[in-house]
Amino acid sequence: MRRSGEWPRQGRGKRVASGERENRSSAKVPAPRAGVQANGWTIRFFLLGATVAMMGLLAGCGYHVAGRGDALPKNIRIIAVPALENKTNSYRIEQKLTAATIHEFLAKTSYHVVSDPANADAVLRGKVVSLEADPLLFDTKTGRATTMLVIVKCEITLTDNATRKVLYQTDNFLFRNEYEISTDVKSFFGEQDPALDRLAQDFATRLVAAVTENY
Repeated sequence: MRRSGEWPRQGRGKRVASGERENRSSAKVPAPRAGVQANGWTIRFFLLGATVAMMGLLAGCGYHVAGRGDALPKNIRIIAVPALENKTNSYRIEQKLTAATIHEFLAKTSYHVVSDPANADAVLRGKVVSLEADPLLFDTKTGRATTMLVIVKCEITLTDNATRKVLYQTDNFLFRNEYEISTDVKSFFGEQDPALDRLAQDFATRLVAAVTENY
C-alpha cells in the first residue's frame, strides 16, 4: 500500500516540476551552423567559376559571344568590302560570300560598310582559292548524296587605308561545315539551293569574327 500523494515506483515517469516544464517549452531551436551558409557561398562561387571556364573554352574552340565587335583601331569606322575574287570553277560563289559578309558586318558590328575603297578607313579584300564538296551521307533508295562536307579556302587581307598597315592577313582561311542538300552534288553550287545560302552566312560569320576579334 502506497502513502498518500506518492507515485508508484514502476509504470510511470518522474514528476516534473512546473518551473522545469516552462523552461523546456520556452527553449529555442538551435540556429543553423555557420558551415551551412559557408557551403552555400562555396557552391555559388564554384558554379560561377565553372561558367567562366566554359566561356573561355568555347572562345578557344573558335566560337565567340554574340555582340557588336569593335576590336580594330579606333580610327577604323568605315570598311570597304569589294567583291571577293573567285579562283575556282564555281560560278558566282564569290557573289554569295561577299553579300553575306557585308550583311554580317552590318548586323554584328558597329562599322559602316561601303563598296568603294576610296571612301573607307580600311579595305577587306579576299580570294576564294578553292572550294571542295565531299558527299558524306546518301539516300539509300536513290543513291543521291543528302549531306556534304564543304571546305572553302580563302586569302584574306584587311588594310588600313591611311597608313597602309595590314591589320589582318591570312593565306589559309579555312571554313568547313556539313550541309544537307536538296540537289545533286554537281549542281549544288550552281543552283539556288537553300544550303548554299546557309553556307554563305556561316562563312561570313566566321570571317567577320576572325577579322574583328583577332586584331
